[in-house]
Amino acid sequence: MSLSSRTGALAASAAAVTIWGVSFIATKVALRETGPFQVIWIRFGIGVIVLGVVVAARREFSWPSLSELWRFAFLGFLGISVHQWLQVTGLMTAQASTTAWIVSTSPVFIAIIGWMVLREPMDLARVLGMVLAAAGVFGVITKGDLARLWGGGLNTTGDGLVLGSAITWALFSVFSRRFLRHQSPSRMLFFVMLSGWFCTSLLLVLTGQSLPGPSLSGEAMAALMFLGFFCSGIAYVFWYDALHHLPVSQVGSLLFFEPLITIVAAATLLGETVTIGAVVGGVMILAGVWLVTRPRHTTT
Repeated sequence: MSLSSRTGALAASAAAVTIWGVSFIATKVALRETGPFQVIWIRFGIGVIVLGVVVAARREFSWPSLSELWRFAFLGFLGISVHQWLQVTGLMTAQASTTAWIVSTSPVFIAIIGWMVLREPMDLARVLGMVLAAAGVFGVITKGDLARLWGGGLNTTGDGLVLGSAITWALFSVFSRRFLRHQSPSRMLFFVMLSGWFCTSLLLVLTGQSLPGPSLSGEAMAALMFLGFFCSGIAYVFWYDALHHLPVSQVGSLLFFEPLITIVAAATLLGETVTIGAVVGGVMILAGVWLVTRPRHTTT
């Protein structure tokens, strides 16, 4: 793999993580006026439209075979319906910054599952990088006051649901990487998201919930549009393109950036303060991600 294509893949995954870092705040805004299933249905309905345009522009559309269809349906149910329901429902009670910390455990699960399922390498430098980045996450989320970890902790239902979403995202990324070996990223993602959206539509009907009406505020509508166009459309395309070119453990390690991005977004949009502890933690995250994603030189 050339240096330029590797750099491009890392840049794409970093852009996706940046967008998703802001998604926690947008989701909290949308949840003020509607429920989890409605947020997911609208968000990924918009995402399907965006992906359809991308697939058409790349001239990659073709109907899936039966063997492809069950894979796409499995990934859609796991990575869209289940994963998003866990995360969005969790955000109803969990804080956005706490959610970002819990989600940042996904790279650990991704690296472990990638090592077990895909036989991807797991050397000492990558392990140390994950430990360093995880320590940085603690610093960012606690703003340097580590006593806040046992002062609050994972003691709410929302925190538990978000932790479950971190595991489902790891499984989704690993199995996506496996299926992507013989697939176009944007075409596969389109059918995965379409399948997940259909599953969510079915759940919406079965639970007897209605769609939000025109009474939504401009703020809520803007949050939903951001979630749909950027978080479910553009960011997913970037993520899948990166998974197509890089080991899943390297792509997944960039999720360590999410808490830092969420804190910065919260400071900018909500007026929250940024402490020295958060800055030091951010530097540790950058160092840890570099250890995990840096190229390994092999000898012949």
